[in-house]
Amino acid sequence: MKRFALTALTILAVLSLSCSAFSESGSWGQINQSLARGENWQRYVTERNDFQLGEKKPYEGSDNLFVQAWGDYPSIDGSTVCVPLAMELARQWLDLKEEDLNGFVSFSTTPYAYDRLTEGKANPMVTIVSQGVMMDDTHPVDIVLGTGPNADERQAAQDAGVELVMVPVCYDAFVFLVNTGNPVENLSAEQIRGIYSGQIKDWGEVSGSDGLEIRAYQRPHGSGSQTAMEELVMQGAELDAESNYISDGMADLIAQVGNYDNSGAAIGYSYLYYVEGLYKSGSLRVLSVDGVSPTPENLRSGAYPYTVYYYAVYRKGNENAERFVNWLASEAGQRCVRQAGYIPVTAVE
Repeated sequence: MKRFALTALTILAVLSLSCSAFSESGSWGQINQSLARGENWQRYVTERNDFQLGEKKPYEGSDNLFVQAWGDYPSIDGSTVCVPLAMELARQWLDLKEEDLNGFVSFSTTPYAYDRLTEGKANPMVTIVSQGVMMDDTHPVDIVLGTGPNADERQAAQDAGVELVMVPVCYDAFVFLVNTGNPVENLSAEQIRGIYSGQIKDWGEVSGSDGLEIRAYQRPHGSGSQTAMEELVMQGAELDAESNYISDGMADLIAQVGNYDNSGAAIGYSYLYYVEGLYKSGSLRVLSVDGVSPTPENLRSGAYPYTVYYYAVYRKGNENAERFVNWLASEAGQRCVRQAGYIPVTAVE
C-alpha cells in the first residue's frame, strides 16, 4: 500500500537523524534550550500499569522497524510551551530513554493540534528512535496540552458535533517583553492596548525615549499566544495589522525583540515559561503590568492581570483520555507538573 511505503521512508528518514537534532517544523523548531531530566528528578508514578503502550509489531517488509499501538497511554499533541510537561509524563509512565523523548513528544503547535483533536486525526510523526519504532499513525490525538482553543477552534468543534472538555493543569503568565535597551519597566493594560491598536506609536508617550517609534510584534491568528492577545488583552479592541510586525513563530518574535539592532524600539509578547525555559535570545526584559510583576505568588493569587492556565483538553466520551487527565489533576500528577517547572493549580508538598 502506498501509505505504508511512504511511512516506512519517513521512519527511515527520522531514524537516520541524530537523536538530539531538533526538527525545523513543529514545536522543536521553536526551542533552543536543553530539556534534559534534572539531577534531582523524582519518580512520582510508582505503579505504572494504568497507562502503558500497546503491542509492537514488525513493520511490513522490515526486520528492524516496528509499529507500536498506543495502548492505554494517550496520544498527546499540543502547544510548544507544554513540550516539557509531555516529556515529564513520558518519563514517569513509560521509562523512555532521554534521547527518545524528542521523537516521542512531537508536538505540531496549537492550531494543528486542535485540528487533529476535533477532526479525529493522528499525530503522524511520533517515534521511539532507539527501538526503531513509529507509533501507530492511525490512532487519533487523544489529548491536547496547552493554551485553550480560540473562538474559531471552539466553533469548529461545535460544527463537528464535538464537545471539548478543558481541565486546567497549571498556571503561567502571558507577558510583554522589551529589549533591555528600553528603559520602560511597566505598562498599564490600557497602554498595551493603545500600542497594539495603533493609538500609541512613540515610546515617549509611555515614559520611554521620545521620538523612538514603537515596533510592536505580534503572532499570526490561531497561534496560542495570539489567542491570548486577542481575547485576554485586547478584549474586543482591534489589533493594528498595518503598523504591527507579524512573527511566524514564537522563536522569531523573541529573536526580534531581543535583537541588538532593535535597541529600545521593539515590544512583543509570549508566555513566561517559554521565555525563561524554552527559547533564549538576546537581551530581554519582562514588563510588569499595572505595577504587578508575574511572580508565582501573583499568579496564584490572580493579582497579575494576564494570568493564564494551560489545559489538558480531550473529546467528551474518550474515557481513557478522561482517566489520564483525572490522574494529571491529582496530587501525583500535579507533582509531575511541578517537577517539569510549571506552577501547579493545586498546592502539593
